[in-house]
Amino acid sequence: MEEIMEQSIVVGVTESAVCRRVLEWVSVRARERGSRIELVSVVGGALGVVGEGPLLDEALRSANALLEREAELLRSRGVIVDTRVARGDPVGELVETSMVFDLLAIGSDHGGPAGGPRRGLHGTRIVAGAYCPVAVIPDFDLAGRHGIVVGIDRSPIARRALGFAFEEAERSGEPLTVLHTWQPVPLPMSMDAYPHGYLAGAQALAEETVDLALAEIAPAHPRVPVTRVVEQGAPAQQLNELASRARLAVVGSHGKGALARFLLGSTSQRVLEELATVTVVVR
Repeated sequence: MEEIMEQSIVVGVTESAVCRRVLEWVSVRARERGSRIELVSVVGGALGVVGEGPLLDEALRSANALLEREAELLRSRGVIVDTRVARGDPVGELVETSMVFDLLAIGSDHGGPAGGPRRGLHGTRIVAGAYCPVAVIPDFDLAGRHGIVVGIDRSPIARRALGFAFEEAERSGEPLTVLHTWQPVPLPMSMDAYPHGYLAGAQALAEETVDLALAEIAPAHPRVPVTRVVEQGAPAQQLNELASRARLAVVGSHGKGALARFLLGSTSQRVLEELATVTVVVR
């Protein structure tokens, strides 16, 4: 029997409605993998206003009570849970905490296509700055979903995203869909059509990109059924279309360097803004 490695997970906990979905998702994962969980609630920093002390004290008591209630529920399901209340900037606190965990889980207030106006993801800066993969859980029911989808390109980060997706598929017994999209150079107004063979060559190059990526990682996961999707189109749109039927989506973030850590690439940004399923962003 294959050994399942223990994984440590930190969860950003708030009083928002989606937090219940986050904790349910983490609970299932923790039981499957024997994961250790830390629930973290961050109370905003003090402004130094007269009379602020009692307000902060009550906020800290409320946060502690919330975490203890949630922790007891998880412990009753056999999950190992610690709790911690911090003061300060929630983004900075969770980003710093992510340095010593294998996975960070947060919620998104995006309620899907039928959920009204798209307000986007409040935690975008957390996702962009985190040092470990981040699972973003949307605020809608995923019952009946099946399969895992991962978007790749030719970058090293895409290889890490593909590896993460293969491990998830093997662990869960779900099929994996590997998506790679390509877009041609915009046709100049002075030209009526692309040169002969240009589009076919671009498609062939894209197919080769997927072949090379799979040749590197797939042999280590022979039991995972893989579907390849190589198409012309916008990557975020194509990924979210496939993700709308999937249990999990995986995408890489291309932020690099001290400043760029807090900026997501355009594809991962759009995927999170129109969240179609639980989505893990791998750095």
